[in-house]
Amino acid sequence: MTEHNEDSSLAGRRVQTVDQTLLNQVSSQAQSSPRKRMNHNLHQLEDRVQRMLNALEPATYVRPHRHLDPPKFETFVILRGKTAVLIFSDEGRIENCIILSPNQTCIVDIPPGTWHSLVALEPGTVLIEAKDGPYIASTDKDFAAWAPRENSRDAAVWLEEVTHWILRHLSSQQGLPDENISARFHF
Repeated sequence: MTEHNEDSSLAGRRVQTVDQTLLNQVSSQAQSSPRKRMNHNLHQLEDRVQRMLNALEPATYVRPHRHLDPPKFETFVILRGKTAVLIFSDEGRIENCIILSPNQTCIVDIPPGTWHSLVALEPGTVLIEAKDGPYIASTDKDFAAWAPRENSRDAAVWLEEVTHWILRHLSSQQGLPDENISARFHF
């Protein structure tokens, strides 16, 4: 018996694969991009689940944000490189720093309404990102008021300070320093 797909939006969809050539291509695009990151969508914008490759370079600034309205889970699976996933309090205090690398912690699942950001720690970092869809730009993210806007001078300073904080955290491995990096900025 042959099954018939009633959903016309799925007509013509093909099996997709991700190989090293595609990872290299997306990484190269991220390196060349002014934002130093690049997505490669595996989904269509109207899909119920967004699935994409997310290539990040160390100079990229991912403004802290959350997915609250509508509430969305967000999952990251690292394929190569190393990145820090930062979890923040409502006031901007770093509550957790999760280091993702393929041979250690390799998946993080972030609940709706959780302030978070990513900081690439190695060139050529690529993750798979999945979150609830469909993608609607106006409701996709709620940016933290305590975090600098993308492409601002403050964003570059913030990224530098946060990266130094992460490196200190990694070298000490003694829990999280009691400091609120975002409190030093006034936006």
